[in-house]
Amino acid sequence: MARFSFLSLALLSVQALIGGGLAAGSAEKAEQSADAPQLALTAKASFPASEIFGVKLVNGHPTQALITFTNDEPAPVTVNFLGGTLSTLDEENSQIVRNLTATRYGVEIPAGETESLSYSFTNEMHPQDLRLSLASIVSDSEGRFFTVYAYNGTVSVVEPETSIFDPQIIFLYFFLLASFSGVVYFFYAVWIAPYFPQKRKAGKPAEKKAAVAKKPEEETPAVSSATTYNAEWIPDHHINRPGARKVKGRSRTRV
Repeated sequence: MARFSFLSLALLSVQALIGGGLAAGSAEKAEQSADAPQLALTAKASFPASEIFGVKLVNGHPTQALITFTNDEPAPVTVNFLGGTLSTLDEENSQIVRNLTATRYGVEIPAGETESLSYSFTNEMHPQDLRLSLASIVSDSEGRFFTVYAYNGTVSVVEPETSIFDPQIIFLYFFLLASFSGVVYFFYAVWIAPYFPQKRKAGKPAEKKAAVAKKPEEETPAVSSATTYNAEWIPDHHINRPGARKVKGRSRTRV
């Protein structure tokens, strides 16, 4: 009961900060409502994404709770706030681990009607089992405040499921494989390789130097250009030149 009273005061303080008009008077009305008759209003929380094995709070992922209110009062009531706490499972010395964010609604539920409100929160904690308590601050037509509890049960905080195709997992596998390969190679090079006979490396064959033969330059025949002329205009004695005559000389006898 002390935990639920603390939750009520916390929600009312948030209401005073947001609304700007409810301060100390709201807390006094909430304390006076403890002696007043109980409000004929029931609230029940359900978790659409929960499994058959229980409610799991996945770190980093929002948890959605669906709060269903049933108003059996002859007058309408107003749901002002929804909030909750996560506490340890110890019944005698239970300690609050985290206060969940209080959400303001201000939804009026007519008499005899049922209304469902969605409440979501996100957690980042170590995997463990905790007690989840969800409560609402409701006011009647006369302005009196009541604390209506919607859920009080055990939940499990778990890490999100990982896939082998996750980039972080792939990088981790690659790093571990590279480290293992380096250790194996170092162990082989230091402790195993020296005990095996080393093979001699065969020398490279001498390269043969080929003499580069110079190719003789090809003689290009001279091309004589023929001259075209008309032979009719040339005199005959120029065309038919007489042959050279041989002159026989007599040799003089020496006396």
